[in-house]
Amino acid sequence: MKKAVAEFIGTFTLVLFGCGAAVIAGPAVGATTVGVLGISFAFGLAIVAMAYGIGPVSGCHVNPAVSFGAFIAGRMSASELVTYVIAQCLGAIAGAAMLWLIMSGKASGWNGGLGANGWGAGYLGEYNFLSAFVFEVVATFLFLVTILGVTQRGAPAHLAGLAIGLTLAVIHIVGINVTGVSVNPARSLGPALLTGGKALDQLWLFIVAPLIGAAIAGFLFRVRLLSEED
Repeated sequence: MKKAVAEFIGTFTLVLFGCGAAVIAGPAVGATTVGVLGISFAFGLAIVAMAYGIGPVSGCHVNPAVSFGAFIAGRMSASELVTYVIAQCLGAIAGAAMLWLIMSGKASGWNGGLGANGWGAGYLGEYNFLSAFVFEVVATFLFLVTILGVTQRGAPAHLAGLAIGLTLAVIHIVGINVTGVSVNPARSLGPALLTGGKALDQLWLFIVAPLIGAAIAGFLFRVRLLSEED
């Protein structure tokens, strides 16, 4: 129960602050925009904060792809995986709902968006399906390589949260205009469920692609190709 609560809070925080930076401080609402760099660091620093806040309890996965990668790598059981994923998805939905509640109090300028991921015509850089799919697979793979690498035996544990958060920030700097950056099925699920429409239609990519990338990274650690241990 402690781990589930921690994962719920962590994913709630990631969605509220990460997507919140895009929605509240983004150009779509006419506010002073923080730009791609600001949004990227909002996601990254949210992870850093939660890594040190809930990391000692649950490991701060706050992402079904991370939990799946850890499962493939042999670092958690199937029952733990299910518990984590449920808590993460509920936390993401709650975070998106809180963001919706906050934005619903804005007098004007809000188009109803909640920072949902997407691709194609009318979405940010208007990249096509292939670009979106490849980016999400590769970015998630590299994200998991970082996470599984800095949390393995012998790695400097006190720096893990910072390394993971900065990696997520870099991924966002590169990929925001491609897909809005998911690398996290729960982060995509929350906004898509509340937004509906095209965001919900395209949600499948942001579930499938991150899980593929995570599985590849997890497998490489399971067979010790990227593990410190022989």
